[in-house]
This record gives sequence, structure tokens and C-alpha cells, in this order.
Amino acid sequence: MDRRGFVRNTATLGLGACGLMGATSALSAHGAPVAGGAAAQLGGAALGAVEFSLPPLPYAYDALAPFLSEETLRLHHDKHHQGYVNGLIAAEEKVMEARRSGDYDNIAALSDALAFHYSGHLLHSLYWTSMSPNGGGMPEGELLELMDLNFGDCHAFRSQFIAAGNKVQGSGWGVLAWQPLGQKLVVLQALNHQNCTQWGVTPIMVCDVWEHAYYVDYRNRRSDYTEAFFDVIDWSAVSQRLIEAKGAG
Repeated sequence: MDRRGFVRNTATLGLGACGLMGATSALSAHGAPVAGGAAAQLGGAALGAVEFSLPPLPYAYDALAPFLSEETLRLHHDKHHQGYVNGLIAAEEKVMEARRSGDYDNIAALSDALAFHYSGHLLHSLYWTSMSPNGGGMPEGELLELMDLNFGDCHAFRSQFIAAGNKVQGSGWGVLAWQPLGQKLVVLQALNHQNCTQWGVTPIMVCDVWEHAYYVDYRNRRSDYTEAFFDVIDWSAVSQRLIEAKGAG
């Protein structure tokens, strides 16, 4: 699936307080439903399982330099994001085995694993498409208008978003999301991948503030990283996700 298709499909997701995304169907890394696969077959019957795979970066590994180095992107995308995909697949397989056997004694741990790995997979997929080698500048159109309405202006939004990312305790994310209940944009923190969020919101831009996202290039200077993030934001992709999120709502 192309990048536009990914943006279109991920815009229908809501980031839940337990890390479970309120989607109408399970999604692959590219945002499209995928049927079948070995994990989906139990006793000859598919039980709603979906194959997940690591989406390719939408640009070269060195394309975001000097903001992020090739080394950082290779480690982050190929190792860390792949790890969440692997963890999600393993968690799905264990849940299907529990369905087959009827043994749900370990359901709490399985639910936690699904929340953690699926949230990590989704947020990383959004992170890569929140950035572009040709990014930066200012938001435009409806996105800018809503920032003015909901935050005062885009500069106030920038300050709040950076502060939210900087003040995440430990590992997590800064999130810009559309809140359909209030019909407004909100800035959230996500601790780890799945905690400290709001039910039903649709994330349209995220900044990863886990140390693996920036430590090679910035060491412990998280604030330098979050400031520089604005030099590579793909505002056109963020605007498109806003359009789709409002339509889905």
C-alpha cells in the first residue's frame, strides 16, 4: 500500500487509554486488513487473526540527517520497530491458542502484551510518516486554523507539544490528536506506548521520546531533539490525517 493509503486507513484509529486502538478492523503495518497466514489458521478455521509486518521507511535511512542519523534510523526502524511487530505477532498467536484451548488463565498478561505491542507498532508507523526530508515550515489551511482556535496559535501549540514530549516520565510519546467528542485538537502524552491517553482520539502526529529514538545523535538532550523535530514535520501528511480523522468521526 502506498503512503496515502496508509494515511487514509490509520486516520480511522482511536488511541485508547489502555493502548487498544478503536479500529473497525485489524490492520497490517500498512493500514490494510490482511487475511489468512499461518497464525490465522487454527483447526482449519480463521479466528480473526491478521498478519503484521514492518512497513518500509518512506525515505532513505540517511534522508533525515542531520536531524537523525542513518545509524539511528536503522537501529530504530529495523530493530526496535521490528521488535514490536514480532511481539504483536507472538501475542496474537498466544491469544489464538487460548481461544483454541479455552484456557484464559493468562489473559491479563496477554491483554497487556497486545496493548503494548500494538500501540508501539501503530505509533511507530505514524512516527515515520510524521516526518519528511522536505518537512518543516508552518502548517497551513484547516490544520493551522484549528491550532489557532484550540491552542491560541501555532506557536502556542508548538510550545505545548514540545513541553509534553520533554516532560514524559521515562519512555513515551508526544501526541497531537483529533478528539471527536470535543471536535478539537488535543496534545497528549503517551507513557510507554499505551498509558496516559484518552479514549476515542485519533492520533495525527507523534514524536517518539523513548531514548532509542534520539540517544545516538543527542545523548541525553531530549529537548534539543524535540525542538529539531519541527524542522522535519510533514505538515501535508498531518493535514491529510486530520481530514480523514474528522471524516471518520
